[in-house]
Amino acid sequence: MLPPAPPSEPSLDFRFARTALDRRADLRDDVPALAALAADRRARTLVTSGSRVVVARRSDGGLDAALDGDLAARLAPSDAEPIFLGTDAGVGWFALPLADPDRAAAAGLELIELRALAIAGTLPDTHYGALAAARALHHWHEGHRFCARCGAASRPTSAGWKRVCPSCSTEHFPRTDPVVIMLVEDGERCLLGRGHAFPEGMWSCLAGFMEPGETIEGAVRRETLEEAGIAVGAIAYVASEPWPFPGSLMIGVRAHALDRTIRIDPKELADCRWFDRDEARLLLDRRHPDGLVAPPPIAIAHHLLRTFVETR
Repeated sequence: MLPPAPPSEPSLDFRFARTALDRRADLRDDVPALAALAADRRARTLVTSGSRVVVARRSDGGLDAALDGDLAARLAPSDAEPIFLGTDAGVGWFALPLADPDRAAAAGLELIELRALAIAGTLPDTHYGALAAARALHHWHEGHRFCARCGAASRPTSAGWKRVCPSCSTEHFPRTDPVVIMLVEDGERCLLGRGHAFPEGMWSCLAGFMEPGETIEGAVRRETLEEAGIAVGAIAYVASEPWPFPGSLMIGVRAHALDRTIRIDPKELADCRWFDRDEARLLLDRRHPDGLVAPPPIAIAHHLLRTFVETR
């Protein structure tokens, strides 16, 4: 069993980092052990459709995404193989894709966007980490049905954690796309930007995908310079967050600006400017006089900005 994370670990502030599961990679090729876990009446299964999650409404009005295995199997395609997510106190947790939204409705279940569930916090807290894994794995399987080497149809193995090509024997493994997200600071000010697809009034940290052969620090400096024209010096890691939209890892840092003149790339950003601590606090508290806001607490950008506001 994995040892528990220290309660002070910064990444535990993020909903999608919270899980009670031990992934038990040692069981992924143990067919009898997996069959026994799946046959246990206590086994739980998460059912997803894209970024939406099938949930049951409890008698107390709350929501639950962990479904009974037999019910989940009736919702999934007949040929779908469950993904083994791990165990919680010896109970197996699995994931299946939804075949048809009508099946969920006919069973009295609801289909809700994962992002909305996370913002509202309406699920048991430890469900979110398991859902992040289920969503990312289902997205990977949907996009990797054929071998990238020879083009033949591949098949899932290892309880959903690998695909193998029967033609050329190439093994394919799930990918996570690392993204650097940085709060660039200049003493009492921080640099925030607006993406072209952002909701009206939303300002956030700069961010970008890491490239092959690149360090975290190198990606932070490159992305900040490309997007805002700001050179960055010292960089300090803060925390990381799984981000299942569809399958990224957000690597959060604080970065020191070496210059202050913004030279925005209009292809990358709709706008970019400096905010002082007091104005940044208004963004977080949603009390800015111009109606400007920061991302909600489920996003690592919110916590990076909160760290800046509350520490000097």
